[in-house]
Amino acid sequence: MQASIIVSNTPAVQYLLRLGDTCLVHAQRLSEWCGHAPILEEDIALANIALDLIGQARGVLTRAGQLDGQCFDEDQLAFLRNERDYLNPTLVELPRGDFAVTTVRNLMVAALLELVWDRLGTSSDPELVAIAGKAVKEARYHHTHAFDWLVRLGDGTEESRRRIACALDRLWPYTRELFESDAVDDAAAASGLGPRWADLRGPWLAAMHAALDEAGLAAPDDMPFLSSGRSGIHSEHMGHMLAEMQSLQRSFPGGSW
Repeated sequence: MQASIIVSNTPAVQYLLRLGDTCLVHAQRLSEWCGHAPILEEDIALANIALDLIGQARGVLTRAGQLDGQCFDEDQLAFLRNERDYLNPTLVELPRGDFAVTTVRNLMVAALLELVWDRLGTSSDPELVAIAGKAVKEARYHHTHAFDWLVRLGDGTEESRRRIACALDRLWPYTRELFESDAVDDAAAASGLGPRWADLRGPWLAAMHAALDEAGLAAPDDMPFLSSGRSGIHSEHMGHMLAEMQSLQRSFPGGSW
């Protein structure tokens, strides 16, 4: 069994891990739809979105490994950390759920990532600028795709509207975590590495309300609940997902095909 790696806790590395892990874990959950989506076209679309996110994760994790200084590559960072060392928000690690849950989560994450990548286009790190140039275009497509499905389901049948409303109620409480700032965000903003995610809450809410209004839906009320995945304290679902995601790499360390 391959031993776990320990990554630097410097703010720049932690900031990049939060972004890379968000893309990686979200992609893992989306990949669970492969062969199970409601229509063939959507099966392919969700798989392609997952591949885009994996590409984004690879770029960011590669850069994190370079800044860490321990020569970890993107595969080691993706597959050989312990659960508490992943810094994705809890939202993306929650179980796949039904198609309504996936649609709502896709919209929430894509709307956020579009804003993050857009701001990273002016990062003080030229490597991030290069990654963001491609990623922001992908995120715009993901946002549009999820927007269209939200409207279709929200303005569809009574059953589709009920399911999308239930998905909103289930996932909305986890969005508060996305916009909680700490020393990692402050350091990234001060150095020009990237934006505080908290500073993106206003435009993110505007994007969400635009989609919800078009679908005839309303955002749930905010709640005091605060999840903590970005600090490494995850839900009970994360360990099960990682066990599956890491099994091959840990069983056959450094395997090649």
